[in-house]
Amino acid sequence: MATRRALFFSLLWLAAVVLFVGLGVWQVERRTWKLDLIARVDARLHAAPVAAPGPDAWPRINAKHNEYERVVAQGHFLHDKETPVLAVTALGRGYWIMTPLITERGFTVLVNRGFVPSNRKDPATRMAGEVSGTVTVRGLVRMSEPHGAFLHKNIPQVGRWYSRDVAAIAQVQGLDEVAPYFIDADGTPNPGGLPVGGLTVVRFRNSHLVYALTWFGMALLCGLMLAKAWRDR
Repeated sequence: MATRRALFFSLLWLAAVVLFVGLGVWQVERRTWKLDLIARVDARLHAAPVAAPGPDAWPRINAKHNEYERVVAQGHFLHDKETPVLAVTALGRGYWIMTPLITERGFTVLVNRGFVPSNRKDPATRMAGEVSGTVTVRGLVRMSEPHGAFLHKNIPQVGRWYSRDVAAIAQVQGLDEVAPYFIDADGTPNPGGLPVGGLTVVRFRNSHLVYALTWFGMALLCGLMLAKAWRDR
């Protein structure tokens, strides 16, 4: 009976060793993927800007190949259809101002022109920044953020936005042929100082090596304890 019990617990410890080794290997693979992602994004951030992707490229737009790509677009803003989206930034709480840009190529792209504090949400308080005529927008491609933020769903019917959901904003504003991405405008100052662009945070947490070492350490500890148990026996 004692031998069967010892064998049972030995198998449990052995299973734990296999599990922890597997988790460690998985974290090593995740680290390799994360380092590749960081390298690709860094290359995009330092590349020369390209024309904002038009309708022919939209079916191929995705985060892996396009997120944070530097782009440029020309056109005119539809300020009467701007959408404020709740934001928390280094400048405090306020709103991102999402404004449709009708490009000279005929399609529409939402532009995150930048941040405004809560007391400047009303366009009437920052009329100098409501530029007219042809403008040139430079910035980074960002993927749509559907549905809302953590614990907060967008409520389009009352104009409460917690995320930059391109499709939903376009539908509410009655926009046609809208790009599936939006552009985070760069830090080029707007007249009057608002909105404040160039606040895109490009940061990727990379703790996979620590996690891998932790799991491998757990596997080693379990293995040593199993060996000690059998030696004592």
